[in-house]
Amino acid sequence: MKKRKVLIVKLGYTETLEKNWSTETVSLGDIFRTTPILHLFKNDYIVWLTTSEGKQLLEDNPHIDRLMIYDLTSTLQLQREQFDIIINLERVPGVCALTDSIPAWNRYGFRFDSQKGSSAAYDSAFDVISAGDKPELRKKMNLHWIEMLYRVLRKKWKNQSYILGYKSQTKESFDIGFNFRVGKKWPTKAWPMDYWKKLEKLIGKKYSISWQESPEDIKGYIDWLNKCKLIITNDSLGLHLAIALKKKVVALFSSTPSSEVHLFGLGEKLTPNVKCKLFPCINAECETQKNCIEKITPKTVLESITNIFNNETNKNT
Repeated sequence: MKKRKVLIVKLGYTETLEKNWSTETVSLGDIFRTTPILHLFKNDYIVWLTTSEGKQLLEDNPHIDRLMIYDLTSTLQLQREQFDIIINLERVPGVCALTDSIPAWNRYGFRFDSQKGSSAAYDSAFDVISAGDKPELRKKMNLHWIEMLYRVLRKKWKNQSYILGYKSQTKESFDIGFNFRVGKKWPTKAWPMDYWKKLEKLIGKKYSISWQESPEDIKGYIDWLNKCKLIITNDSLGLHLAIALKKKVVALFSSTPSSEVHLFGLGEKLTPNVKCKLFPCINAECETQKNCIEKITPKTVLESITNIFNNETNKNT
């Protein structure tokens, strides 16, 4: 069977279900959580166009045959190539115009609307993208993020997970890792620093703890995650990487829907008990000035930690 030539465009300038975009801040989490679609093309020739930041995350991936950095040289080259499939998951109008100009038989994701001068969804992506633009519809869909990506490609998701190319050689040397940082785009996801410190005191000497390391070095960051048995984390890149590494996780959610992240049986999700009618608001800024993630207490997190470790002990006895 002839290999298809597939171009995937995911730069991280936009999150696939978000209207707002910026060419100054790259969402590495959104790039990495796109990798499950590679399962659909494991017998094909894959070209992935990304940013220099994304390259650190995607290099060594066994399913990517050619990794290209988004610049003038790469765009001029791609316009002279022929593809069987182009999957553009960026909403930046200029990127959509570029992918429209590259010869291909089939296209998925976003295109350029020449009348409006903006991005638009191809028919296969319209229902998912429309729901992403409207928080109420998005919540009603109640789909995992990976499931939504598969819908965009008109495929059925069968629990395929992330694909991480880098193979860490570090060994587990800590019981718990505190993955406390969040990206610049989503400050509402951050659990307060004083809560992290209170949790550390509550844990005491019962478990060994390591605080997040190497935030600017992807491979160093993965090495740190790999050294921990269990990761306490906000909804961030670290959560998705921890799942790919098959680490136990306690995931803290607030402004983003917990239902969109599949833990693959690796831990627990914690959400705040709030009466806010906007929850989860899917917003980078809290409109009520009462950040709901503060309703998740250190004591609640400790209970989840205890449950997970106790369950592991019972499995091994």
